[in-house]
Amino acid sequence: MLSWDKLLNQARRKELHGPNESMGTGAGRTEFERDYDRILFATPTRRLADKTQVFPMEENDSVRTRLTHSHEVSNLARSIGVRLAFEHSEQVFGSDHEKLQVKRNVPSLLAAVGLAHDLGNPPFGHQGEIAIQQWFGDSKIGQDIDIDFREFDGNAQTFRLLTRLQVLNDKFGLNLTLGTLAALLKYPSVYGSENKGGFKKFGVFQSEAQIIKEVWEHTGLREGIRHPLAYVMEACDDIAYSIIDAEDTIKKGYASFYDLMDYLDSYDGKDDAIVRVIKTARDKNTEFKTAKLSSRELNDISMQMFRVKAITEMVGAATNVFVENIGKIMDGSIKPGFELIKDSQCAQLCKAVKKFDYRHGFQHKDVLKLELQGNNYIKEMMTMLWQGIARNGGSNCPFERYVFGEISEGVRNFV
Repeated sequence: MLSWDKLLNQARRKELHGPNESMGTGAGRTEFERDYDRILFATPTRRLADKTQVFPMEENDSVRTRLTHSHEVSNLARSIGVRLAFEHSEQVFGSDHEKLQVKRNVPSLLAAVGLAHDLGNPPFGHQGEIAIQQWFGDSKIGQDIDIDFREFDGNAQTFRLLTRLQVLNDKFGLNLTLGTLAALLKYPSVYGSENKGGFKKFGVFQSEAQIIKEVWEHTGLREGIRHPLAYVMEACDDIAYSIIDAEDTIKKGYASFYDLMDYLDSYDGKDDAIVRVIKTARDKNTEFKTAKLSSRELNDISMQMFRVKAITEMVGAATNVFVENIGKIMDGSIKPGFELIKDSQCAQLCKAVKKFDYRHGFQHKDVLKLELQGNNYIKEMMTMLWQGIARNGGSNCPFERYVFGEISEGVRNFV
């Protein structure tokens, strides 16, 4: 049986391995609020601004990047956290909810993991992951490389970034709380393990196996068992990249607001959530037609209203499913493959919009062309970097010395 007292563990790994040296900067903030602030100011977070969400090398600055996507997921997660902590505190967190300070801790923890969830994603998203996997699989060194590299995944890289690669000269990384590190894991298993808990991927590289075992030990978790709040973070990611990717697809001009409405109507015109969203969006669209707007402006503002209504429906549905199933989540009887959105009244809405995104956005010829270019860019870059790293900067070749010198000092410390 899981315990919120352990799940919301505010201790940091550095405290477990020696005296806690404090700079006295935490006054007025809970430890989870400090986690959010540390992630916000971290260098990998800023780098998300140069990584696209759907459309590679996008020049339109109103189309989402990984950074804006992460802020939106963080916002949605915090919103659900507020509802859980204020409206369902006794039902979800039990009689100790005041002692646990859930009204401050839960929203801030969820905001932190929402902001951090994509930090390890390479450029070009999932295509970038595939390029890295293919490079290690095709290269001469592939057979001698750990599974961590051969099956590289952004989720596991996120955990590695936060626990080891930040800050310089600190083996504890950002030194986040144990509760935040546990809730960050969408896939709670170590690469190569036989216990994936029914989840489709591994979530922790073998290089961080001891770290996650320590986290699980102090939060009452174990391999294959998710932190309850990880379900919330996953749901918010689903909401963001289904609904918001549709808005970006239409903003790009690959489809129109009316294409989306017709698609949803024909997908399942009897689903209650879909019916409500379509009605609200179409009513607003009719209202906006009375103004003197261009077709592009009408598309944009109609999609904004669609986004607002759809997200409202999905946030409410996810919150209700979490509350209804918290007992099963806590006692470990929740069914394998359980997800808040997939098991909610908005399951069809989310599924339909994702299919629309795939058909009109992800599979558009311009996107496919740029993804192919991105795949080549990453492989070529990795070949150049490997040449420099293999010689550790000691090559007589000017090019290899130059490449090694271009690698940041923080990364070179781990070479």
